[in-house]
Amino acid sequence: MPATTRKKSAQTTRTTPRGGMKPYQRKKGEKYMNKKQLAHFRTMLLAWRQELLDELLRTVHQMRDDADVHSDPNDRASRETDISLELRSRDRESKLIKKIDEALDRISSGDYGYCEVCGVEIGVERLEARPTAELCIDCKTLDEIREKQMA
Repeated sequence: MPATTRKKSAQTTRTTPRGGMKPYQRKKGEKYMNKKQLAHFRTMLLAWRQELLDELLRTVHQMRDDADVHSDPNDRASRETDISLELRSRDRESKLIKKIDEALDRISSGDYGYCEVCGVEIGVERLEARPTAELCIDCKTLDEIREKQMA
C-alpha cells in the first residue's frame, strides 16, 4: 500500500480531536476553566464535530456513488461487509457528535470541566485526552468498577 493511501486511511478513521490543535498550556496560578480554556475546548470540540460531520457526509456521497451491482456473489458479500462496517463506524460517530453537543452545552452553561457526580475539577489534561469527559477520574473509576460487578 502506498504511503499516501496509508496516511489518508489513518486520517479518515481518526476519532480524536487533534486536527492540528496544540494542547492547552496551563499557566501557573491560572484560574481553572477561565475564558481562554473554555475558548480552547470550544474550538477543539467544534473542529472535532466538523470532522465527524464531514466523514458522515463523505460516507453518504460514497454510498450513493458506489451503488453499482456486483454480479459475483463474493464481490457482493465483500461490498456488503464493507458497507456494514462503515455504517457501524458512522453510527458510533453520530453518538459521539451527540456527546460533543452535550459538552458544548456544558461550556455554555458554565458546567464544563467539573465532575457531574462530585463537582470536583476534571482537569485540563484529562479534558485534552477526552474533551467529552463528564466525570473526574475517581468517579469514572468507580463507575467502571460498578459496571464490571454488574456484568
